[in-house]
Amino acid sequence: MAFAEAKLPVTQLLGSLSLATDLGTGQPLGHGLSTSLLAVQVAQELGCDDAQIRRVQQVSLIRFLGCTSDSNDTARMSGGDDLSFMKQFAPAHMGNKGEATRAMIRAVGSGQPAPRRLRLIGAALTNPASDAGGLAAHCEVGAMLARRLGLDDDVAVALEHAYERWDGTGDPAGLEGEEIPLETRIAVVARDADLFARSGGAVVEILRERRGEAYDPRIVDLMTRLGVSGKEADWDEVLASEPEPVLMVQDIDHSLSVVADYVDLKSPWTRGHSRTVADLAEQAGQLLGMTDAQLRDLRRGALVHDLGRVGVENGIWDKPGPLATADWEKVRLHPYLTDRVLSRCTALAELGEIASSHHERTDGSGYHRKMTSDQLSKAGRVLAAADVMAALTADRPHRARFDVGEATRMLEAEAGAGRLDREAVAAVVSAAEGRSRLARPANPGSLTDREVEVLRLIARGHTNRVIGEDLYISPKTVGRHVENIYSKIGVSTRAAAALYAMEHRLLG
Repeated sequence: MAFAEAKLPVTQLLGSLSLATDLGTGQPLGHGLSTSLLAVQVAQELGCDDAQIRRVQQVSLIRFLGCTSDSNDTARMSGGDDLSFMKQFAPAHMGNKGEATRAMIRAVGSGQPAPRRLRLIGAALTNPASDAGGLAAHCEVGAMLARRLGLDDDVAVALEHAYERWDGTGDPAGLEGEEIPLETRIAVVARDADLFARSGGAVVEILRERRGEAYDPRIVDLMTRLGVSGKEADWDEVLASEPEPVLMVQDIDHSLSVVADYVDLKSPWTRGHSRTVADLAEQAGQLLGMTDAQLRDLRRGALVHDLGRVGVENGIWDKPGPLATADWEKVRLHPYLTDRVLSRCTALAELGEIASSHHERTDGSGYHRKMTSDQLSKAGRVLAAADVMAALTADRPHRARFDVGEATRMLEAEAGAGRLDREAVAAVVSAAEGRSRLARPANPGSLTDREVEVLRLIARGHTNRVIGEDLYISPKTVGRHVENIYSKIGVSTRAAAALYAMEHRLLG
């Protein structure tokens, strides 16, 4: 079955991304939608024109688009659960220094044994630069993704300054007062207002306490006059708040590849995974004689199949040893979360059937629906086989990659046991063998071969010392290569460099 080609409004795409960033920041689904409604109301009260209201809506929907940029670092710093840390720390982020420090102490290592928790807290308190570096990565990555989505450059600039404070003590540039884009100033207050309203906090008192410090006084006054209910926003209400005309996504496939990179950035072990799965699935589908429309839907479903990954903490995805039962229960949730995020968006909802079936197995032993052979579509069977092949031929925290021959034997064994579709496996194997013979593309951005090697290792999360050991060069030489790479590709953080590597297909 192929779904009819649908037009995709930009606001629906950004609304879906806002749901994903809710998952990626430990917030309830719909928090970003509610924030956008509040922000639009404030912009209207300020007398903003339609173009600026549109930008305010977009910035408030995707202010946390860079949230996957340092998930692994946050998990390492906090004891494994980046989502719990971000959720606990969020109310204090725009508070004063003492409030933020107390929140960090409460959040770091939460649930860990006392000795380990004390070590984690000590490390976090003695390395304050790590927080600023993480926020710089959030801002740079968010802006890069926004530009790749074709949004107004003013939206990207506002995201570049997503954590600035009215008093000039924010990140990443320490902008002060009206130097900060208006879209950012509104989104910051709207987000925190919804955050406190949902948690039952004294919204008006907190906003007034931070007035003139973290928040623009004029926006605080408007927000307190408008009032904040804390109720969940209605999807259609959010769509209706967009000024006319409704903007449409010009290239859905390109936009979904941006979503894929946003997802895969979450863990150094999965960077580039979704694009590889999409390539394998599409090529296998061609071998199986699928129509152009079927191939289109298969590729799109493959690009967003792991969207729900952002809702599971990195302490699980990056774990070098076997997963506990509780860990597996969370892992089994991610296809369900993929489906929930896609289901809100009319133009993408039907892709959820394909995207969320990548861990189903033909004998009913998969998850999350335990579908059997007669219930799985051809696209779902192909996607499942492609996902396994892509995972087996990539390094993972608990094992090194397998070559295509070894992976083939493992897939064929799964087919023989009745867990994967034989026809789909054969097509995916042929696609993988074909990809393994492809010539390496030319280096982008005037990068040398050595710089590409270094960039690949940066994208995999390695330190300069480890990169030096791998390439038999000194850490100092690695540092010079990193500086040259940043200069050539126009980035300033490792997360942004990793995003560049994924965009230019350097991780295969």
